[in-house]
Amino acid sequence: MLPRSRGLSEQQLRLIGKALADPRRVEILKQVGASERGVACTDVRECHAVTAATLSHHIKELETAGLVSVAREGKYAWFSVRRDVLRAYVDYLAKI
Repeated sequence: MLPRSRGLSEQQLRLIGKALADPRRVEILKQVGASERGVACTDVRECHAVTAATLSHHIKELETAGLVSVAREGKYAWFSVRRDVLRAYVDYLAKI
């Protein structure tokens, strides 16, 4: 059984690990994290040679894990990193 870390459930810890196991998702997370105000979906897609459906899948995995929040404005979506969740996950790993 995994110890809980700052409110992260065992399920969320597993989801984060799964999300970060894919190198493309890590690159997307880095790109989104480089901006304090968030990144538009179109900007993310321009930097990665993937279809819209594939990008949507990767973003959904990051969002489900709690690593990324998505703000929708009409037909546009803006992504931002949930630094509190990322910090809690890093803290958890540091204690292993």
